[in-house]
Amino acid sequence: MFCEKSVELIRELHRMGDGQLPAFNEDSIRQVLEEMKALYEPEQNQSDVNEAKTEGKSELIPSIKFRHCCLLRNQRCISAYLYDRLLRIRALRWEYGSVLPTAIRFHMCAEEMEWFNQYKKSLATYMRSIGGEEGLDITQDMKPPKSLYIEVRCLKDHGEFEIDDGTVILLKKNSQHFLPRWKCEQLIRQGVLEHVIS
Repeated sequence: MFCEKSVELIRELHRMGDGQLPAFNEDSIRQVLEEMKALYEPEQNQSDVNEAKTEGKSELIPSIKFRHCCLLRNQRCISAYLYDRLLRIRALRWEYGSVLPTAIRFHMCAEEMEWFNQYKKSLATYMRSIGGEEGLDITQDMKPPKSLYIEVRCLKDHGEFEIDDGTVILLKKNSQHFLPRWKCEQLIRQGVLEHVIS
């Protein structure tokens, strides 16, 4: 049946929750593109159009329209699939920061990794251009903070961590610290620290 693979790509994305990125389904995309190529086979398609125009064979018009509708549907489904994946990748940049976890990078194709790197550079350039000398990190404080300092627990050894007043803190596994929220939000997203809620 025509267009089944392209609709399955959309269903695959729909089954995954927000913030999750399924593995890039290159095989299904290739199959959809091959189906589109077969639908638009120049000899058959053009000969049917010519016969319908010149010889007045109106019985060919439904098959021509059907092929055209299938081509458009496949095109829309592939475009929606790729666009939705880019939106999810963009959201992951805001959630995890400039370094994505390996499990997520594994699900991205080379072109998506290239797009992510370009987006990351564009966002960094923009953040440097606003907010004075140091720039302004607009990825911090995605939700308004209730307090400026939070208690965090270190989930893995990270090494030394310097805060604004020059104090150097050693982040060792299972150690707890009371730190400025904006300095440790990125580490929380990366899984180095966890917010201790008492």
